[in-house]
Amino acid sequence: MESARAVLIDIDGVLTVSWQPLPGAVEALRRVRDAGLGVVLVTNTTSRTRASIAETLGDAGFPVTAEDVLTAPAATAAHLAERLPGARCALLNSGEIREDLGDVTVLDDDDTDTVPDVVIVGGAGPEFDYRALNRAFGHLQQGARLVAMHRNLYWRTEQGLQLDSGAFLLGLEAAGRTEAEVTGKPSPAFFEAALARLGAGPGEALMVGDDIESDVLAAQRAGLTGVLVKTGKYLPETHRDASGTPDHVIDSFADLPALLGL
Repeated sequence: MESARAVLIDIDGVLTVSWQPLPGAVEALRRVRDAGLGVVLVTNTTSRTRASIAETLGDAGFPVTAEDVLTAPAATAAHLAERLPGARCALLNSGEIREDLGDVTVLDDDDTDTVPDVVIVGGAGPEFDYRALNRAFGHLQQGARLVAMHRNLYWRTEQGLQLDSGAFLLGLEAAGRTEAEVTGKPSPAFFEAALARLGAGPGEALMVGDDIESDVLAAQRAGLTGVLVKTGKYLPETHRDASGTPDHVIDSFADLPALLGL
């Protein structure tokens, strides 16, 4: 841990729940910053833009700016610009994220004449009804590629665990006989993009998350040190049944400075 130069941090379930700071998280992030470590907040959140996220966290006392935030929508935009420039995209997402999608061509919901090249699946919400899912299925049957911002099955809110788009994505993949290209966590490219921002190598960085598979073990496979927190969506049974073992397990993000010897 003495060689750590950079810290990648999930937001939802690690720093906040329903955008309310978890106990000790603000002070812990300040201590990490004061120690001179590079910080990137890496999130699969698809309900807000980077600027909105940074504003909300800043209002809660976290020392962050929009430049510190890497979202799945921003990673999706970069992926499409590189792999499918100019593609016409149908977006299925809960929340307004078009600012982070940049120059991606997103078709209007009422455009029933244009056949999209890509179906983009973001975060789940009320928009994921039968009509919308069936429409996405129809696009897949017509040859559209399937791009998913993440595969999260659920996340934790102040009301408890809630279904996320990964649960619907499995159905679209099976019915459409295709496999989604994932652009957020656990995609290796997502972690690489975060490290590139900090100018750090995998061996110099750690990833702190509450999702043992998408956050921690995925980061470890990319060469980072994985730190699992027992907050957010953490469940003892998912920890027990996981496909691997985290490098470190701490009770909450408030314990990270002690783990780093700060």
